[in-house]
Amino acid sequence: MIEKIKYKKKFIAIIIRSKKVKKKGVFFVSPKNFTHQVGLINRPNGYVIKPHTHQNFLRKIKKTSEVLFIRSGILRVDFYANKKKYLHSKLLNKNDLIILNDGSHGFKVIKKCKLIEIKQGPFFKSLDKKRFQKIDEKKIKIKK
Repeated sequence: MIEKIKYKKKFIAIIIRSKKVKKKGVFFVSPKNFTHQVGLINRPNGYVIKPHTHQNFLRKIKKTSEVLFIRSGILRVDFYANKKKYLHSKLLNKNDLIILNDGSHGFKVIKKCKLIEIKQGPFFKSLDKKRFQKIDEKKIKIKK
């Protein structure tokens, strides 16, 4: 199952739930303008992907986006608009994947987690992140 998180017509995130997506072939869930292109590949035994190389060409990326894969546990993702306005939260479970593309976000580990994080590099912590105060726990709204 694929969930698209939007705010004011902008994609903030895409969640790919661990439930099986049964499309055959290659299916990209991220729009072409995302800085991370995430695709699901479903091929039969013996299928051959021809050797290939990726060409060098200059891309311009204005900000970091990230992809998280939940290997185990439960992670709460708190979504914010760019102006620090809290929107809502979602729970991610084992084998869920999220592409964080726009807006702001915070996390709370609900059940001990192991995650894989992927983002563009090089990464400079001092230039890339601007932290702000999280939402009060009493105001959390978990959206189904």
